[in-house]
Amino acid sequence: MAEFWNPYATPDARARRLLGVGAVVTVLVIWSLLAVSGLVSPNKLPAPWDVLLAFSYLAWHDGESMLLTATLWSIGRLAAAGVLVMAIGIPIGIAMGAAPKLNAALSPLVDPFRSAPVVALLPILVMWLGIGEEMKIAFLFLGAVVYLIPLVRDAIQAVPQSYWIGARDLGATPWECIQKSVVPMAMPRIADAVIVAFSVMWTYITVAEYVNARVGLGQLIQNARRFSAWDQVFAGIIVIIALALTTYQLMVHLKRKLYPWETQQ
Repeated sequence: MAEFWNPYATPDARARRLLGVGAVVTVLVIWSLLAVSGLVSPNKLPAPWDVLLAFSYLAWHDGESMLLTATLWSIGRLAAAGVLVMAIGIPIGIAMGAAPKLNAALSPLVDPFRSAPVVALLPILVMWLGIGEEMKIAFLFLGAVVYLIPLVRDAIQAVPQSYWIGARDLGATPWECIQKSVVPMAMPRIADAVIVAFSVMWTYITVAEYVNARVGLGQLIQNARRFSAWDQVFAGIIVIIALALTTYQLMVHLKRKLYPWETQQ
């Protein structure tokens, strides 16, 4: 018990897997017991086996996979928005972190949006961009970039000043100090910011696909809800959670490969 409340006593890989699997199994058992007991209506909480059957139906029915098609469309939209988020958000965040005057000018325009409901911008995007793919990608972009820019700025500002001074003493220009010394040291935290941005986009995917989406996981969930097929709704939500978790794990793995000194346990 003495090691239980110790943030530096990290369990080994096997213990982490067992604890994770145990937590998932516990949730499934409680879910199954609630379904069998009848305490909760199936319309509010379908049984796990009903969700599994719905998943099977969505995965393959009448020679096609609605689930695969919807998943590919959602991943495509998220990937397109993610490229824009990184291409625009990272340079702006670096510039704000490296130039205090620029940060003072742009912070009032950027920081409030981290607390503002981005969903409220959806009607404006529909008015400006219509109801096509551009609107959906723009919504995902805005939902994530307002988190990425401040996180990248904070990552630059968190680098100790000694790295900038050391590069300056070696004859580097101020911009070379940022480019050659500060940014490389900030890259692990910038990678964390990118991971957060992609996680945020997964939370917004159903909202982005709510308006006039002919296909996508959000559209699949909306159609199922319209027909009160709650087992399919749960199946779609679980797929989104699984995809978000997979994306997170892949990006964390890539970060560990790129910056092993930062992620050693």
